[in-house]
This record gives sequence, C-alpha cells and structure tokens, in this order.
Amino acid sequence: MKKVISTTAAPGAIGPYSQAIDTGSFVFASGQIPLNPANGEVVEGIKAQTEQSIANVTAILNEAGLTLDNVVKTTVFLADMNDFAAMNEVYGNAFKAPYPARSAVAVRELPKKVLVEIEVIAMR
Repeated sequence: MKKVISTTAAPGAIGPYSQAIDTGSFVFASGQIPLNPANGEVVEGIKAQTEQSIANVTAILNEAGLTLDNVVKTTVFLADMNDFAAMNEVYGNAFKAPYPARSAVAVRELPKKVLVEIEVIAMR
C-alpha cells in the first residue's frame, strides 16, 4: 500500500514528488525547507528557518495522524556547517528522547537559497 499524504498546512510540492508517502508502517516525508505555507515567504536566520522547517514537517506528520514522537530518522541538510550548533539547539528543543537517528550534512546549495532542509521517516 502506498498512500500520498498532502496538506495545505505545509508548502505544497513544486515538482514531481509528494509531500509524504505513507506505506502503512512508515511515513516518508520529503525534505521541508523554511517556507511559510501561509504566504510562501522564507523566514530569516538559521534558528527561525529550522523552526519553520520543523513546523512544516510536523504539519505533514499531523496529516498522517502522527507527531514528531513517531520520527525514527531525520536528515538535516545545511547550506553552511557553521550553522550546525544553532540548528541543533532548535532541533533539540523540538525532539524528545529517545531522539531519532540523524544525519546532518553540508550541501552546496538548497532550494530558494535557504539555510536548512529537513526530511524525516516516521513509524506508526
């Protein structure tokens, strides 16, 4: 079973991909950048961008009937690894122990020149 998860409470897909796919056991959410879904604007600063990216992930998970507590794996993409500590502070306030497994990587560039993108895998 493969079900598309879609919500207007997070930025819509702007290409040939889904916000998330629910397999019944797992929900695979596409990377979320810090776009405000209400106005399409990008918030400023790594902390605010991390908060918005996590809010977008949360909205998608909520649409699937899940929360951040269901997340088992995250991948964080950073435009600058110097932003890691500030991102990690916000991230640490959003997720509770036991924390999901995580990868954090620096990339050359992210869509719309944002500073962070976060993708998650959640388990039912």
